[in-house]
Amino acid sequence: MNKIIILLLTLFISTVSFCQKIETVYLDKKDSTANMYVAVVPQNGQINSFMFLLDGFGNYSPKDLLIKTELPKYAAQQNILTIIPILKTGPLYFGSDTASQQSLKELIEFVAAKYKLQGKDFYIGGFSIGGTCVVKYSELAIQNNYPIKPKAVFAVDPPLDWQRFYNTAKRVVRLSNPGQVNEEVTYMIDRIKKEMGGTPETALENFYNNSPYSFSDTTQRAIKPLIKTPIMIISEPDIYWWLSQRGYDYSYINITDQAAMINELQKLGNDKAILVTTTNKGYRKPNNERHPHSWSIADPEQTIKWLQSQK
Repeated sequence: MNKIIILLLTLFISTVSFCQKIETVYLDKKDSTANMYVAVVPQNGQINSFMFLLDGFGNYSPKDLLIKTELPKYAAQQNILTIIPILKTGPLYFGSDTASQQSLKELIEFVAAKYKLQGKDFYIGGFSIGGTCVVKYSELAIQNNYPIKPKAVFAVDPPLDWQRFYNTAKRVVRLSNPGQVNEEVTYMIDRIKKEMGGTPETALENFYNNSPYSFSDTTQRAIKPLIKTPIMIISEPDIYWWLSQRGYDYSYINITDQAAMINELQKLGNDKAILVTTTNKGYRKPNNERHPHSWSIADPEQTIKWLQSQK
């Protein structure tokens, strides 16, 4: 079975590559695990704009994203260069932390110089932690006046509020039978506490400064830079799947952050902040395993058209 899957993956990548050129670039020749990217270049060589796509936590190979979504394929057909990076912080990156953000900024500026992209529209999108990362980058790019700012941003089911995530993860543990808690839950509790230098009770300012959005921060400091930026959050809040397959309710899934953030942005005057929810679109390739937290909920053609429609 594994041999068949590998063969299918090889054939799929070969088919995708026929429509565009695939380049792999290592910024540190001594390290093939991080600080690198895969570039999906339009076959005709014409680049009208460029896009960064950041995968979720634990992605060790950027080329895997070519299996998970056809976004790079559709982008290439529209003469959009797609960059799929692994940051200096590696596949287990936290996304919104200072080191990841600095690495992303450096990569974007490196790519813009290498491919002579100055003045061209720049789009950025990500899945899960990758979505966390790109929303935070977009906020900082505007707040700190980076030389390259996104024309439009999209994120696929990202966690946005680390205070909410930490508190509800602790609740999941409390409500679960001992020994039956998903390891990812306990890992994230420890990881968030480490990244924030404490808990919401002891280091709340760090949670506010690090999170792309904070429900309890009435100053709205994180999201105010995005008042004029087109941003689309895509989610599939299949609560019946989460309840039956994971034992999670609405408090622990990311839709709570996403809807609240978009609502606040709209109330602040951003009429280009939208939340897109899907039904029965979440299937993880190549096995088409049902999972609402998947790249597949972002329709490639619709997403690219939305990005290009932003003025």
